[in-house]
Amino acid sequence: MYLINTPSLVKSLFSEMIWSYPNEENQVYLTFDDGPIPVVTPWVLDILAHYEMKATFFVVGDNVAKNPDLYHRILDEGHTVGNHTYNHLNGWKTDIDTYMNNIYEADKIIQTNLFRPPYGRLKPAQNKIIRDEKTIVMWDVLSGDFDQNISPQRCLDNVLENYNSGSIIVFHDSLKAEQNLRFALPKVLENIETRGFKAANLSCIAHSYAY
Repeated sequence: MYLINTPSLVKSLFSEMIWSYPNEENQVYLTFDDGPIPVVTPWVLDILAHYEMKATFFVVGDNVAKNPDLYHRILDEGHTVGNHTYNHLNGWKTDIDTYMNNIYEADKIIQTNLFRPPYGRLKPAQNKIIRDEKTIVMWDVLSGDFDQNISPQRCLDNVLENYNSGSIIVFHDSLKAEQNLRFALPKVLENIETRGFKAANLSCIAHSYAY
């Protein structure tokens, strides 16, 4: 069970996190979780380049270690990166020390002050420690591309029916999400362009460094 559009009550209860980034330029913020991986991440980068739009990639440390060239390509093409732990840990199921050490291990090769918890799940104590060191970026629109029980069209509609200027939108550059992503992403970019919007990275709240 997951929510496509994050309720205002949730945003207000956890206001120390970034859920959207209102602006006067009609910018939206596409984010991609769980990469980088061969095939899917290069395709995403190609599509973004075609539309001349930028994004933020919340990368898993282990995937960066396995695919350093892809990681550098993300940065070289003007996108922003965020830490998504080293092993895609579920905060609810992980003790504080293990979780924080996993983040710090990822920091060695990712180096960013942005963080997104896998599954959006953090214990209060983890939240408190992390937000003293990093900006926690959540979302207000979840595409559901990872859900293999929904159709590609439903994935597309999840985004088109809910995004507005300032929205932070979640996709996944993963094998699990690939079918829905390949259908939905180009059409989302077309829609953004048609509406006179622009997809930007989150450099407005972070500065990322290549390792």
